[in-house]
Amino acid sequence: MITSSPHCKNVSPSQRDEVIQWLAKLKYQFNLYPETFALASSLLDRFLATVKAHPKYLSCIAISCFFLAAKTVEEDERIPGLKVLARDSFCGCSSSEILRMERIILDKLNWDLHTATPLDFLHIFHAIAVSTRPQLLFSLPRLSPSQHLAVLTKQLLHCMACNQLLQFKGSMLALAMVSLEMEKLIPDWLPLTIELLQKAQMESSQLIHCRELAAHHLSSLQSCPPLNSVYVYRPLQHTLVTCDKGVFRFQPSSVPGPDLGLSKDTSKPDAAAFYHRVSAAKRKVEEMEVEDFYDGIKRLYNEDSAPENVGSVCGTDLSRQEGPASPCPPLQPVSVM
Repeated sequence: MITSSPHCKNVSPSQRDEVIQWLAKLKYQFNLYPETFALASSLLDRFLATVKAHPKYLSCIAISCFFLAAKTVEEDERIPGLKVLARDSFCGCSSSEILRMERIILDKLNWDLHTATPLDFLHIFHAIAVSTRPQLLFSLPRLSPSQHLAVLTKQLLHCMACNQLLQFKGSMLALAMVSLEMEKLIPDWLPLTIELLQKAQMESSQLIHCRELAAHHLSSLQSCPPLNSVYVYRPLQHTLVTCDKGVFRFQPSSVPGPDLGLSKDTSKPDAAAFYHRVSAAKRKVEEMEVEDFYDGIKRLYNEDSAPENVGSVCGTDLSRQEGPASPCPPLQPVSVM
């Protein structure tokens, strides 16, 4: 039931966040662009701000916004069929119900689907930052501009599922994400932030508040462990080491060697070298988590070359190492927000 009556039970902020997270999962399930998810979230929020919808119809509204976004952003061959979408998404509504809801959404939004999303502003601000501060990525030599944008895209989509950040415009949220990232990478991040703030004609007090909320919300994303394990192969001692983020388990080597304990004591050369390799492996996992975003974003920077071989776990191509071939199983892409 969709009505403007004040007596209608409205969708709660937590219910809104849950359905946005569900749409994020559908994006991965149907292998769609991040722009599709961003537009679907924007359409959903605009519609819920226009009418009062009963929570039991929220899934139908969300899947309809998702289908509208896919037809707006994706190429024809990538758009999921309506029957397939209704069946595989487990939305609980039929194809005809999705079509009827589509018409209601279009009428309420005056058929205006080409609205700017936070992701659009992220692309703009990131391009300005990279062009005016080429040294921005000097501390991240393993990342191209599009790969770095993929990292920020993952963070932004995570923040879009936070109802507390709805009080800010999409441009403000995008600028907050870029500002937080620049603060970690370059010393003169504040002048560049002020420059972008002036270009966007936004208030500094709002940006400060948005940065605080976004940083707090991103802390939960950074604490989530990856779904893949990293296998570090040591051909000299034929030792296979399985590393989960935050947990290290070492299999004893059949060849006598130094103690491979978890101590971070770098006073011993062997321990320091091993700890360095494990740290490099963990960084590689974090880069792999954004490969899905990178595949769709690299076109923005005309980076048509093949992505880096994910088999290179610690920054070195294992196929070129001397000694036996690595027994590491291939790593599979993870599903991220």
